[in-house]
Amino acid sequence: MSSPPVKYKALLIDLDGVIRQWNPSDENIEVSCDLPIGSIRQVAFDPPLVELAITGQITDEEWHSRTVETLRQRFGAPNAHKAVARWASFPGKVDTKTLDILDRCSPSLRTVLVTNATSKLACDLLELGLTERFFAVVNASEVGVSKPSQEIFHIALQRAEVCAEQALFIDDSLRNVEAASALNICSHQFTGHDAMTAFLRKNGVLD
Repeated sequence: MSSPPVKYKALLIDLDGVIRQWNPSDENIEVSCDLPIGSIRQVAFDPPLVELAITGQITDEEWHSRTVETLRQRFGAPNAHKAVARWASFPGKVDTKTLDILDRCSPSLRTVLVTNATSKLACDLLELGLTERFFAVVNASEVGVSKPSQEIFHIALQRAEVCAEQALFIDDSLRNVEAASALNICSHQFTGHDAMTAFLRKNGVLD
């Protein structure tokens, strides 16, 4: 006879790529501002630069300023400031299907947002109508460590008031999923809503 499933008390969940989705490209902005296609994200998400922003070593504003300066230096782009300002003004789009799944989870489940976000996160959550949706929010730029560091998962578990074996984790990054799994957190790589639903149902938090 099989043992009963673990009673999970918390769901740690990623923001970008799971709850919030972005446009597939910034081509419209780049074309109108005389920038090469793909250049904004290439510069902004260059690992050494974005890591400073998501670990709180620089603010969101400074991240954008450095992106502008690099675009100017690399591409001689006089409209770089305008392009980055337009790019940064978009807060993303809420994935309503993901929210619907979360809304159908057990009401006792503590949903904790765990995200590698910049200092702009609070403003984005407010604009997206997500401020009140989470039991707690763990923002890498506020705690000073980012996924896949194990330390950020320890912080998330502490804020969820659970041990690793009582938590589930969903993220679209395999690297982050593997890091959480190494801590005995039951984890799932987000690839779509059906698989996410099946994962939550299998683990007893979704009917």
